[in-house]
Amino acid sequence: MRRHDIDHADYIIVGAGSAGCVLANRLSADPNVKVILLEAGGPDTNPWIHIPVGYFKTLHNPRTDWLYKTEPEPGLNGRSLDWPRGKTLGGSSSINGLLYVRGQRQDYDQWAQAGNRGWSCDDVLPLFKRSESHELGETEFHGADGGLSVSLIRAKSDIAEAFIDAAVEMGVPRSEDMNGERQEGAGYFQQTARKGLRVSAAKAFLKPVRNRGNLTIVTNAHAEKLIFHPDQPKRVMGVQIVRDGSRSICSLRPGGELILSAGTIGSPQLLELSGIGRGDILNAAGVDVRHELKGVGENLQDHLQLRLVYEVNAPTLNDAINRIVPRLGIALQYGLRRKGPMSVGASQVCVFARTEDHLETPDIQFHFQPLSADKPGIEMHPFSGITSSVCQLRPESRGHIHIETPNACDHPRIVPNYLSAAADQRCAVRALKFARAMTRTRALSRFVVREHAPSNNPQTDDELLEAARMISQTIYHPTSTCRMGSDPKAVVDDRLRVHGIDRLRIADASIMPSIVSGNTNAPTIMIGEKASDLILQDRPDRI
Repeated sequence: MRRHDIDHADYIIVGAGSAGCVLANRLSADPNVKVILLEAGGPDTNPWIHIPVGYFKTLHNPRTDWLYKTEPEPGLNGRSLDWPRGKTLGGSSSINGLLYVRGQRQDYDQWAQAGNRGWSCDDVLPLFKRSESHELGETEFHGADGGLSVSLIRAKSDIAEAFIDAAVEMGVPRSEDMNGERQEGAGYFQQTARKGLRVSAAKAFLKPVRNRGNLTIVTNAHAEKLIFHPDQPKRVMGVQIVRDGSRSICSLRPGGELILSAGTIGSPQLLELSGIGRGDILNAAGVDVRHELKGVGENLQDHLQLRLVYEVNAPTLNDAINRIVPRLGIALQYGLRRKGPMSVGASQVCVFARTEDHLETPDIQFHFQPLSADKPGIEMHPFSGITSSVCQLRPESRGHIHIETPNACDHPRIVPNYLSAAADQRCAVRALKFARAMTRTRALSRFVVREHAPSNNPQTDDELLEAARMISQTIYHPTSTCRMGSDPKAVVDDRLRVHGIDRLRIADASIMPSIVSGNTNAPTIMIGEKASDLILQDRPDRI
């Protein structure tokens, strides 16, 4: 395959996901600079991307999903988990559950207290608001003029209301906005949708500016490695890509920068393929060490969901989806009015709760679904079922992601180390007890017929922990493999510049020092906003 220069740009962004789309929009706003956005996946033309319930069709689909898998996990009794990641314009924001959650104020304040200047909650709240166009308009906590539409759930049910009431009986306050002043509460999710259609990062930030003459969007462009200056081995000059069977180089103009927004898996992988990372890992993979940076691929964090399933005595989506006529009715309702079950993302009800009274902030989050299945898909259980999924918000377990070969097409080795920390094991047991207690409340017990999963009626703490190991799945929130900080294991500084490498930044969920207390799409979009501000502030006069 022939190598040749295909273009030069002031800014090259690798990855058109939640942060990359924001960067492309903000950086190309200046007509005097040229921006190239590279995406390994194809355009977002699959119609299921744009229908909220369509994630059933895009997850595990090789046309839209990278199809990653973890290594067998000791903490999950040797199970290997599917790890979907978006491979299309919009990245994972095009295949996720549409849930808009920012996390807790304390998440960002802790980042700042660790020495990352400019990342406190007060610093980043304006960035969240700048991105957002909330259905209810501008408030102290929400924006109304951004590209990212945030709307209220367009389908509710009696059993969803009962789940909220059950949480209230457990002492959790009812909440109409868990992205407002206080996260703790029970209520309906907000979602990244408008008039019943998904609003991905591509739709929010790329579509309005795709005709800018200074913005080039290149799909099906798989980045293989970074290109460095021949006389300055730690100065990035561009990136090598493969597209349509041909290798090419996208080069930076003088004073330009390359920004990795390839995600928690892709960004550390590309660093390691380029010789940046732990020397022992690189040597074992057959890659020459260009720059020793021990934190690359380390510090991996994810939210592990414990999926409890109950048979209930009221109709749920299982009944509608498993029967042809009601299923056609759902499709007709959506087609005519953009309402109903097809307008809802991964979950209806959200609960942020504390499993112990002494905790200052919630330590668990529920995702409630008025349906049940063994895994996301349209093969629902044959009974009327609900799913009460609960995850620990701030896990202490740490994993890693590393390459094993110098081939960019080979997936890296993903080792989350779920439930390896004793604190996480204790929280899993408390979370299961809390979830079960909810089913015994006056509000919910009248609906519950039996517990389907876990299936063996665990009672003791040891039995509950064993159940957690068997019913758990990722909730698709990997973060922190290129951690921000100033210590020897940090990968980027608080301006998102890669330590020791010139003209290279990272802007995606991999830079989070610690995982946020909730879903990760909105915080990643905020990171894109923050990165664009930092890059423009640091821009040399010669660009």
